Amino acid sequence: MNYFSNISYMLSHIFLLLFIYLFTAHRYSKGRTVLICFSSFMALCLLDLVKLILYPDSSVCYFIVTVIQIFVTQFTAVLISARRNSKALFMGLSSSNYVIAGSITAPVLYIWTGNVPVSLLGSLAVHLIILLLLIFRIRKIWFQYLEKEYLSDKWELCLIPVFFYCGFSCLIFFPYSLYDNPDSILGTMVFIITMFVSYIVALRYMESESRRINIYWKNVLYESYIGALEDQYHLMEQSEQNMKILRHDMRHYSGMINSLLDQGEYDEIRKTVEYISKAAEENKVTEYCSNLVINTIFTSWMERAHAMKVHVDHDIRVGRDIKVNSYELAAVIANLFENALNCVKELDGKKRYVVIKLHCTEDYFLIQMENQYGEEIEFDPVSGLPKSNRGRDHGFGMQGAQAFSEKIGGSFVCYCEDGVFHIMMHAKFQGDFLQKREEGKCENRL
Repeated sequence: MNYFSNISYMLSHIFLLLFIYLFTAHRYSKGRTVLICFSSFMALCLLDLVKLILYPDSSVCYFIVTVIQIFVTQFTAVLISARRNSKALFMGLSSSNYVIAGSITAPVLYIWTGNVPVSLLGSLAVHLIILLLLIFRIRKIWFQYLEKEYLSDKWELCLIPVFFYCGFSCLIFFPYSLYDNPDSILGTMVFIITMFVSYIVALRYMESESRRINIYWKNVLYESYIGALEDQYHLMEQSEQNMKILRHDMRHYSGMINSLLDQGEYDEIRKTVEYISKAAEENKVTEYCSNLVINTIFTSWMERAHAMKVHVDHDIRVGRDIKVNSYELAAVIANLFENALNCVKELDGKKRYVVIKLHCTEDYFLIQMENQYGEEIEFDPVSGLPKSNRGRDHGFGMQGAQAFSEKIGGSFVCYCEDGVFHIMMHAKFQGDFLQKREEGKCENRL
């Protein structure tokens, strides 16, 4: 019987680590990740030998070894995960629960049939069916949730797999196993169904939360864009009014210049002409680029920079029609510009500057930004992004910029050098870029 249990557990470990491998965004290369998972599988199998073959009658040994196996499993899930957070822990804890559904099939079939091969084949089939269902029905939803870095960690969700696992343990292991109490088989099956339903509800909640956050940030962007448009409209309205006044007064200035010419007051004439030129220049509406969305957002933030007395060196080359989403690019610009202004606003006069280079051509996309900083900047070792010192509800701007870079197939790098913080985002547009973008739009509409 112990050898039958050992083989059954070995099957469970295979599917357990397959689940962890398939539902994790990997930190390491494919080969190294496979090696880590295989090493964990061998460790779990050796521990099974200890509790099932070497010390089969020791409850203490069974308990201690099981705890060690739980630690090995969860450590593996967190170790290979690209981001070691509550999501990685939730996935690792959930893997054990999903595998239990297939694991109990072997003892149930053995109790009903007494046939070892049939029991093991039935367990294998159930494991495989569950894994395939999870891959085709849940994996996409789960990875969409993983990609949303700006969603806050939900540590309380980890309680769901923890309590389900404890419930399973009480039903099928402690204090009596299914072999000792076959009457609990029906209750165990109902408990499994409850678990799957609960997980579906939890994942749907994650999906709806992700959509809610997306809608929120889109609304923030649109509000910012509308506000910038209103500011620009009022600015143009005021400039137009001032120019009307200037044109009306030009006949007076013309008469004044003629009078000064008759008197030979050439210095006064020069001062009058300079004043007229200065007045015309002050009422000129600056156009940074020909793209309406980008120009509007950039104009708004340039006004904020001037109000904060921050000098901005800029090189903006963005056409009317560009290959990236103008609203998404505007959000990136607004976030990076705001971060730079927040970084230099407390510095001395000479250090209150920001350098911005933005090019979006037919062939490539480039953002370069530089600014000095006061407090030391700490970088996240996983994402490579600077950590926000303003709390957990900040730092979304850099994450959004990184996500935008990944979407357009570019690279995004942040680093500090000689007291200057640098940002560089670069992407080279391939021939099929527009085609992929249009396909993505069609999928979103569907």
